[in-house]
Amino acid sequence: MLNYIWSGMIVIGILYGAFTGNIEAVSDAALSSAQEAVELCVTMIGVMGFWMGLMEIAQTTGLTERLTKGIGPFVTFMFPRIPRDHPARGYIATNLIANILGLGWACTPAGD
Repeated sequence: MLNYIWSGMIVIGILYGAFTGNIEAVSDAALSSAQEAVELCVTMIGVMGFWMGLMEIAQTTGLTERLTKGIGPFVTFMFPRIPRDHPARGYIATNLIANILGLGWACTPAGD
């Protein structure tokens, strides 16, 4: 359903640009937006790779298990249906801790 909404908005924008004589501006905006999207993806790949590596090190050293135990009562309160030995608890705990510490993009690989 959302695909239809976005497709409709794009088609309406292109048609509006064509009827108002601004099709060149629409083309320029599409190309500049595509360039910005690629730049954002390249930036995110580096940052996400860095944080994914740190999270892998944290899991290997057992840091995530210790953090999960520390924040365990809160996770149990918030998610009572998740079993205590489920791996999702570790992901939730590290994601919550990354959010509390304000680590920004570190929250995404923490929940992976």
